[in-house]
Amino acid sequence: MTLLILAFVGGALTILSPCILPVLPFVFSRAGRPFATGTLPMLAGMALTFAAVASLASVAGGWVVHLNEYGRIAALVVLGVFGLSLLLPKLADALSAPLVALGNRLAERHAAATPSSTARAVGGSLVLGVATGMLWAPCAGPILGLVLTGAALRGASVQSTLLLAAYAAGAVTSLAVALGIGGRAFAAMRNSLGAAQGLRRGLGVGVLAGVIAIGFGADTGLLARLGGDNTSRLEQALIDGLHAGARSEAPGRLLAANDSGSTVRDGIGNMNYRSGLPVEGRMPALDGATEWLNSPALTREQLRGKPTLVYFWTYSCINCIRTLPYLRAWAAKYPGLQIVAVHTPEFAFEKKSANIRRALADFRIQFPVAVDSDYNIWRAFDNNYWPAAYFVDAAGQIRHHQFGEGDYARSEQVIQALLKEAGNRDVPTDMVAPEASGAQAAPDLRNIGSGETYLGYQQASNFEAGGFGGRLLPDAPRDYKADTPRLNHWGLNGNWTVSADKATVNRADGSVVFRFRARDLHLVLGPAADGKAVRFLVTVDGKAPGTSHGADTDAAGNGAVTATRLYQLVRQAGNVGEHTFEIRFLDPGAQAYVFTFG
Repeated sequence: MTLLILAFVGGALTILSPCILPVLPFVFSRAGRPFATGTLPMLAGMALTFAAVASLASVAGGWVVHLNEYGRIAALVVLGVFGLSLLLPKLADALSAPLVALGNRLAERHAAATPSSTARAVGGSLVLGVATGMLWAPCAGPILGLVLTGAALRGASVQSTLLLAAYAAGAVTSLAVALGIGGRAFAAMRNSLGAAQGLRRGLGVGVLAGVIAIGFGADTGLLARLGGDNTSRLEQALIDGLHAGARSEAPGRLLAANDSGSTVRDGIGNMNYRSGLPVEGRMPALDGATEWLNSPALTREQLRGKPTLVYFWTYSCINCIRTLPYLRAWAAKYPGLQIVAVHTPEFAFEKKSANIRRALADFRIQFPVAVDSDYNIWRAFDNNYWPAAYFVDAAGQIRHHQFGEGDYARSEQVIQALLKEAGNRDVPTDMVAPEASGAQAAPDLRNIGSGETYLGYQQASNFEAGGFGGRLLPDAPRDYKADTPRLNHWGLNGNWTVSADKATVNRADGSVVFRFRARDLHLVLGPAADGKAVRFLVTVDGKAPGTSHGADTDAAGNGAVTATRLYQLVRQAGNVGEHTFEIRFLDPGAQAYVFTFG
């Protein structure tokens, strides 16, 4: 019920989004019309289109973006013609003639049929609602992102359908309220001489202005700059507020990276008074792994009698990478502890066994790894975080969990308590302090002012300038030209193909520009499709990084993409400030996935 309420509220808040502002003239153009022939058809058309686009996105992946982009163009054409019809009565009469003729034919066949004027009004309102829905759907915020990502992972389900319906209902409710307010304003204006004609023309100008604004990307560019992302922040606050009482862990990567919500285990069963740790439930089975590395397959029954740490991770996740030194240290320090690392991929390249094996060697991981490429173990634990650690006692009961990196002392204290409960003697009481370098080093939390940013269109955010009306063009080569981006925004230069989860540079000298504030800047990169290494050059504020180079570049900014993994490209020396980062690829074919910071 909580998620349904959250989805409804998120849908209602969408009307406050900056990119909805150009759509509002279309909404108010139906205000004051009879409910049955004006308001209801528009609401129905908008809700059906919105739900259809969102539902397709949840089950069909990237191809729906094409449909939505083409639908957006069609919607702009329809709304542009509609705006002209408000300014030009003769054009309106010509456009409505087919509906009038249809109404007349229906009236001839059915004596009780709706008059032609009614048919015209209903048809016009329905078409307008469909067009409005095509423009409304892309303005959804992080709440809908959370719903769609969960649906994409788990597949279509009754729960996903209900959540999408609740979100659409919220959007329609806010639309209906706007219509109601507009209707009262219209009624007052009609009492003035000539108001109707002036109002019609004013709405026509407003509709055409909205079409022009949307066509040139002002709905996500200029208006976003003026209005900021207050709506998204409000939605984010709702998500965080619902879960604030259930978690206080350090941040980690979520299933939907820009979302902060999670289904957290809240139930507390019997207390074990020897350690004071609650029983959070029985450990789920480890069935369904596609393969096991560093060990034969392990079952829940085989692990009974030994405290176990079940650790969910994926090898390109920076939060996971920074946790690995502690796991290695605990494995060496506590022989009575069994660590099982469940590798659940976020990107397709993380499903490849060769890539995982290379990562295990790079990170010096020797404990058992369950390759969970089909998400079977992930779903069994009802997990939503990378990384996530579940601490299991010798009896097979989950006694503690840690979502995200950090709080290592508490985690080690839990390990010690579970070892003592299992009868281990002489359990050390001190804490490990592993040395880590490169991307595995602890983040500079005081100076992080930038967040995880995806380059694939499925989760892309804060893209600036160039391309298709200021937007990324899905799955097609396109020339882009980036201006100097604002803080936490990015752009592309050169010829790129942007797909659902990555951006691929098609020609040499293509680059990515990002304005950031953090000590460390990382970028997940892959070589060309044929496996050939791709050389690159990094600059900071247009200059070589010098002493601020990362582990994967030299002082001159030179580096090469040799494998698909996370690359540390900048580690600021001295005081951390705001800078413009650029990576220029000297060869074609490089694949860029996601920026992370530390």
